[in-house]
Amino acid sequence: MFYKKIPVIKFLAVFTCVVSISACSNTDIGNKQADIKSIDRFEGFNRKIYRLNNGADGMILRPIAKGYKAITPKIVDTSIGNFFSNLDDVGNVINNSLQGKFADAGSDLERVVFNSTLGFAGLVDIASSVGLKKHDEDFGQTLAKWGVKSGPYVMLPFFGPTTVRDGISRFSVDRATDPTTYSDENIALFIAETVKKRSDLFAQEGVLDDLSDDKYSALRDVWIQNRNFLINDGSAESSSGDDLIDELESL
Repeated sequence: MFYKKIPVIKFLAVFTCVVSISACSNTDIGNKQADIKSIDRFEGFNRKIYRLNNGADGMILRPIAKGYKAITPKIVDTSIGNFFSNLDDVGNVINNSLQGKFADAGSDLERVVFNSTLGFAGLVDIASSVGLKKHDEDFGQTLAKWGVKSGPYVMLPFFGPTTVRDGISRFSVDRATDPTTYSDENIALFIAETVKKRSDLFAQEGVLDDLSDDKYSALRDVWIQNRNFLINDGSAESSSGDDLIDELESL
């Protein structure tokens, strides 16, 4: 049950923590004038974690994703992606509502209803075919809309780039609004989603190579730019690497 896994007091503690930590810093990735060095104040540590993640990806995740890609028919692969996309829309409804974007929240709610029923539990994306646009939102974006600053850029083991605000939000509120959290097969679903998302990156692996010889810096800069783009609902200038970073962020 929800109250057993995520007590209300834990929500309050997490919210207080992220507000307190972020408020102590003037760093904000939404500020176009922000100095990258001040954002990436833990660069030495972050680069070590980046190398660790690359090693783990090369030895474990990439080979598994490559095997998945080789044996999975396109229609099955698309259905798996649709299934997890439909679950993501639950969080989109909540965060759009918290941000006061009720039209977008209503659209995402319709997406969940259409895809969960007519779309056979989300395996078929009926909503997009009838013109219901998907709005990608998370609690980190919601906090940004409320004025909570991002705090420093952080590279997390396995999960990749984030910030103090977004990282805390991801493992607390975003996790609580993810329907797979309450499934007995939540670990299996997490693995399946991760492998699926990693397999989707094969066509985009050369993007960082084209941006810079320093892949760490390229990933950081494009992630920050893309995060700013998402927080501002597309009003910021996007980068050619946006799709790649959006996938990496959601792993």
